Amino acid sequence: MALRRRKLSNPLALAVLATLWQKPMHPYEIAQTLRRQGKDTSTKINYGSLYTVVQNLEKHGFVEVTDVERQGNRPERTIYGLTDAGRGELTEWMADLLAVPVKEFPIFETVLSLIGVLPPDEVVRLLEERLAALEVKAASGRGALAKLCETLPRLFLVETEYQLHMLEAQAEWVRGFLDEIKKGSLPGVESWRQFHETGEIPPEFREPDDWEAPQTKT
Repeated sequence: MALRRRKLSNPLALAVLATLWQKPMHPYEIAQTLRRQGKDTSTKINYGSLYTVVQNLEKHGFVEVTDVERQGNRPERTIYGLTDAGRGELTEWMADLLAVPVKEFPIFETVLSLIGVLPPDEVVRLLEERLAALEVKAASGRGALAKLCETLPRLFLVETEYQLHMLEAQAEWVRGFLDEIKKGSLPGVESWRQFHETGEIPPEFREPDDWEAPQTKT
């Protein structure tokens, strides 16, 4: 099952819709609410483009102006609220993203796919640095999560819990991969090492003339 094409696909637009689901707000208040509720740790929030996102949501009929405030000499503040179409878009978009796995392209996967350009010993050194950093972040995350659980229901911490699990899973994988390289049990590791020592591509690493990239179904 593929994700439906949407008029807006920016995750920040989804975060804005979910924030306005709480109550009508002006864009500055939306930004402050996102920051206060910790959404900037799970969504890339560019506060400079938030006004543009709100304007695009209004253009597509997902939000509408509900009021205009003016306090003293301050500039007017336009209050936006969800329309019925916006509520429908929010719930359908959330349902799609929860139910349908999509291929994402984290930069670490890109680097792993190109890892052969570095010699094995250098990869070991760099991954050991990464593993140490991951372990520190995971320990810090466990402490922060335990502290937050003292005052907040778990429902409001599931993204923090997920981030911690992903950190721990990555650390476990890196630890195992490092062990394979160090022990020499990783298939092809000696040929990989030989390539960097001699500059000659081992026969098993050469692509056959009729090689074609595998096609993936979408």
